[in-house]
Amino acid sequence: MEYASKLSQLFNIKEEYAQNIITLLDDGNTIPFIARYRKEMHGSMDDQLIREFSEKLEYLRSLDKRREEIRELIAAQEKLTDEIGASLDKAQTLSELEDIYRPFKPKRKTRASVAKQRGLEPLALEIIKQEKGFDPMKYAEDVVDPEKEVPSVQDAVNGAMDIIAEMLSDSAAIRKHLRPIFRKSAMLRSTAADEDQDSVYTNYYDYSEAVKKIAGHRILAVNRGEKEGFLKVSIVLDPDEPLRVIDRALDKGTNPLCSDILRAAAEDAYTRLIFPSIEREIRSELTAS
Repeated sequence: MEYASKLSQLFNIKEEYAQNIITLLDDGNTIPFIARYRKEMHGSMDDQLIREFSEKLEYLRSLDKRREEIRELIAAQEKLTDEIGASLDKAQTLSELEDIYRPFKPKRKTRASVAKQRGLEPLALEIIKQEKGFDPMKYAEDVVDPEKEVPSVQDAVNGAMDIIAEMLSDSAAIRKHLRPIFRKSAMLRSTAADEDQDSVYTNYYDYSEAVKKIAGHRILAVNRGEKEGFLKVSIVLDPDEPLRVIDRALDKGTNPLCSDILRAAAEDAYTRLIFPSIEREIRSELTAS
């Protein structure tokens, strides 16, 4: 990446100045020294702005390093396609990169991996197609196998739903669309771990505030209260809009039998897999901000 070009645009400075700051930082000069004694090389940027510049430079370099690591990891699995490569090139954040890598990342034992071992992936893929006239229950009859721990048609369908849920959770496109919804509409919620126990955190025993508005000192207070065992803290978001996003990601079919299963799998994907994952991200972002 041409870091000087990118950073000059981000900080609205001459590309020459951006390159000078990069060189000065790479040569080991401190930020106060650069700000005070090398003004002619950067247009009199102050300490704070140069510090932000330095942090963004480090982030961009980390981004490119991780981009190539992921490219190599996917290539080692012989699954790197031109489309995946292009997606990696376009990714602008570490979250986007990790979303792309998610389907290829070695996983611990999951409900979906168990279902695949039991031979239920073909059923899941047929349900996703939603072809007219397809009867998932009838298809499931053919994969019932007590020896593979699939004792009934409903067990087969449930396993297929687990596979579909994980596929939806692993979708980089879905997660990319959901994060802005969380940042715009989610609430940080804290309640008392024990309402009868007095503490310095009583103001937060029944407290909620929009994620996008919460002040840094309140985030610190809530986090301390949680760490010390006085508060239970969570992210709260109405599921309707996220579920609509997931629903739109599924191809619209004409088979209501499949649609009902997909709807249930989408709800499971969101509540069991996607929401907890993005909740952790948002909590981490709040702590870092």
